[in-house]
Amino acid sequence: SRVAAVLAINRLCAPGSELAIEERWYPSTALDDLLEIEEGKINDTRLYRCLDRILPHKTKLEQQLKQRYGELFGAEFDVLLYDLTSTYVEGAAENNPMMARGYSRDHRPDCEQMVIALIVNSEGFPFSYETFNGNRADVSTMETILRMVERKYGKARRIWVLDRGIVSEENLAAIRKRGGQYLVGTPRSQMKQFEEELLKDDWTRVQPEVEVKKVVIPQGEETYILCRTAGRKEKERAIRHRFSAHMEDALQRLGKTIATGRLKDRNKMERRLGRIQATHSQVNDLYEVALHDTPNGIRLHWSIKPERRDWRDLREGAYMLRTNLQTHTVEELWSEYMQLTEAEAAFRTLKSELHIRPLFHQLESRVKAHVLVAFLGYALWVTLKHLLKRQASVVSKPSARGVYNAQPLSAMKALTLLSTLQSADIVLPT
Repeated sequence: SRVAAVLAINRLCAPGSELAIEERWYPSTALDDLLEIEEGKINDTRLYRCLDRILPHKTKLEQQLKQRYGELFGAEFDVLLYDLTSTYVEGAAENNPMMARGYSRDHRPDCEQMVIALIVNSEGFPFSYETFNGNRADVSTMETILRMVERKYGKARRIWVLDRGIVSEENLAAIRKRGGQYLVGTPRSQMKQFEEELLKDDWTRVQPEVEVKKVVIPQGEETYILCRTAGRKEKERAIRHRFSAHMEDALQRLGKTIATGRLKDRNKMERRLGRIQATHSQVNDLYEVALHDTPNGIRLHWSIKPERRDWRDLREGAYMLRTNLQTHTVEELWSEYMQLTEAEAAFRTLKSELHIRPLFHQLESRVKAHVLVAFLGYALWVTLKHLLKRQASVVSKPSARGVYNAQPLSAMKALTLLSTLQSADIVLPT
């Protein structure tokens, strides 16, 4: 267990390989005194042996963390935030059947990867995680996760908060079947049925730039929450205008090329037009485009579809939530869904501060053990974050005017400050 502690602490403080721990990191720490493991006894062979033995203890470690978070911080796990990410491997990974090419959130489609599903509570405390093959679809993981949670912690009326990429009718039915409740994002394609509600003015402002509205379905067990954000609307509209300007410019140039007789082959015209439409797929549905035969030859005609443009204007900046929770207010529902950012923050911590990627281990068992060590490192990270929050720790930070302002002390800043402490053995003559 002490060697496992070395791996987890390294993942928190200075993530590196097992060889780097042995040669550079461990000798520079005071862990030989704190953990009572002599410097010479920490080597890469012993660290690898620990990786090979730690995985069977995953469930007990998760349960112990859940218990300790309850004791230390009063953490509750009745609301669970669930999200997925991926991490890629360097090398062929021929001995790891989990590694496969799939949707890469790391923008590395050239590398094989694995998918990691993480469950945290509304404060970011880790509850559990699971690993899947790299080509596993997000939506297909939910049933496995539900069974895993029931097996470890029994049945309970939990509230699941999910991103829309994980949502399917089958997954929601599986949650309801287990007596659970959910608050989920919904694809924009389903927003069209609430067009009249979007046009009405009976919105509730929950933040200066955020408005929400509850839509109850008659004789239904579910409620929909329409949300719109001014900043998001402005951003999406700017993106649309940019793509529209590019597409219209391309259409005008193609039309001029055809009209001047420089392009006469209809098949080539259609191919050029198809490329323009494919390149501007974000706005292609807003345009009516066709090649027409005229007395002067073939001509390109295009126009904006007013009804499509008006609908895009209306839906920009808007998104929709779906829930079977009946007693929550619309403000509470929106606030709970926004807590999904805690899961996203956990992934950012795993990938940036804790350096879970890329994977260099080639064996499946070692890769899974590496993920478990990163999970423990994140557990230490979130513990430190909440301890600092509890103590209202602050650090002085210079402003542009040279005035020092008190700023909350982050976990990263605390680790940086702690790394400056020195440990020494002082021998006094007798």
